Amino acid sequence: MSRIKEAFAKGKAFIPFITCGDPDLETTEKLVREMAARGADLIELGIPFSDPTAEGPVIQGANIRALSAGTTTDKIFDLVHRLRQDITIPLVFMTYANVVFSYGAERFIGLCRKLGVDGIILPDLPYEEKEEFLPLCRQYGVDLISLIAPTSADRIAMIAKEADGFIYIVSSLGVTGVRSEITTDISKLVEVVRENTDVPCAVGFGISTPEQAAKMSQYADGVIVGSAIVRQIAQYGREAVKPVGEYVETMKKAIS
Repeated sequence: MSRIKEAFAKGKAFIPFITCGDPDLETTEKLVREMAARGADLIELGIPFSDPTAEGPVIQGANIRALSAGTTTDKIFDLVHRLRQDITIPLVFMTYANVVFSYGAERFIGLCRKLGVDGIILPDLPYEEKEEFLPLCRQYGVDLISLIAPTSADRIAMIAKEADGFIYIVSSLGVTGVRSEITTDISKLVEVVRENTDVPCAVGFGISTPEQAAKMSQYADGVIVGSAIVRQIAQYGREAVKPVGEYVETMKKAIS
């Protein structure tokens, strides 16, 4: 069983996201260890990019800070190598197709396999163009995570049938960011997914409170939180490890 399957087999999965290198890679490493210790089941590691089209102001700011601090893809692979000395939960990269293209797709995906990155999420990769990366991902045993949005409509079944790892259900239209309420009928989206695959699904975009997380976990197999955590990192900088750890523990309890 893959690490991603194991993460979802233990119950509802809590999945935090952070941008690598914000405020620096040393703090990122501490944050990952703390979040794993506090109950995170899978961690999304953002590789910073100069034009993160899916991100709202909070994560855009994190990308700018990380790039300004000199964060590179090679340094992030080095970080994963260090983390994998003792961190056993799944790690998934969240980045953009151009990052993988410019690095060299086979080199990038091969290093993911070698160093223990379990999957890749590319929010700007349309379903129709996933063949650019999917054969390589399957060759190296790295899951290419599919996204399903409220606008996916007739394509949901098609995307679900071919999904690997887990399915990222986008809760709201627009970019990432904390939302006061989530109005999308997540249960309907999940229902169509369940009719077409047994691959687990996790809901992200806009979730920030324990109440929202608990509600979303009634329908999905996991909950993803990014902006609320990145906002704490922006606030506390290198002192963010403790508050982020406490937040992750609270959110995990809310969905357990």
